[in-house]
Amino acid sequence: MTIPVWFEITALVVLTVILIADLLLILKRPHIPSTKESSLWVAFYVSLALIFAGVLYFIGDSKTSLDFLTGWAMEYSLSIDNLFVFVLIMTQFSVPRRYQQEALMVGIIIALVLRAIFIIIVGAAVEHLSPIFYIFGAFLVFTAVRQALPEKHDNDQQTEGFIVRMVRRVIPISDEYDGPKLRTVVNGKKMWTPMLIVFVSLGVTDLMFAVDSIPAIFGVTTDPFIVFTANLFALMGLRQLYFLLGDLLEKLKYLHYGVAFILGFIGIKLILHAMHENELPFINGGESIAWAPEISNWVSLGVIISSMAVATIASLIASNREKRAALKR
Repeated sequence: MTIPVWFEITALVVLTVILIADLLLILKRPHIPSTKESSLWVAFYVSLALIFAGVLYFIGDSKTSLDFLTGWAMEYSLSIDNLFVFVLIMTQFSVPRRYQQEALMVGIIIALVLRAIFIIIVGAAVEHLSPIFYIFGAFLVFTAVRQALPEKHDNDQQTEGFIVRMVRRVIPISDEYDGPKLRTVVNGKKMWTPMLIVFVSLGVTDLMFAVDSIPAIFGVTTDPFIVFTANLFALMGLRQLYFLLGDLLEKLKYLHYGVAFILGFIGIKLILHAMHENELPFINGGESIAWAPEISNWVSLGVIISSMAVATIASLIASNREKRAALKR
């Protein structure tokens, strides 16, 4: 069922206002959020996503609502993997903790703009080149294998280092921060602060992850509005999740395996979808049959939630065992 244009415009306007209001709150009062504050914000954005799914149920239909929920759950799960790299970026550039909220928020906004462009490009490719699902599926399976390898994040960090070096060659950047400012004066000369590189690094890093996640969500739905809003809701709560998890990220040692399993599963789903659409004619008749099964979004949603739950629980159990073993020594 087609979603009314008026609803799409209204929803995007409302969500943009919420993002702007969130950014203004951070700019007005930069601080280190407490666990309680972060929990409330995460709960707010999760509740907002569930309410949005409910509205889609009445505006559209149950399939539209399920498509959004599945896409949002997948993007949220895959986005959690971003947090590990975000921690590396904050540490690498020694970003003062009270200004990390602003850095994350601006980085997320940059990421949303880049993702919107990427969604348009992928959407056009899907619409005009249906066999591209084979390519997307094979790419996601390859990415799943790469994600499971321990050096994956090291490779990402090397890519970020190259980007940073290129930025420094083109733009004069000071060695010290000047609060949350982007511009400062050093020896009478106007320069950019390291905060600019942090913004660029966060945005580009997220785009690198989107190269995996955007093709994956097109395995759930090809509706650009659902694809973008699922990404939007996944990223909106990412900043608060960063502060909520905090040191817990170090304990989630198996989380990348859960992410890898999700990517591999969606990759196989895309390949099966392409095979399903590529119908074969009956030998005796002129009719065609879909010769490959399709995986429903209910199954996909269950796999996504189960994968992240198993990876998280296994990580916490392993962390507790290591802690007990260390105390016995």
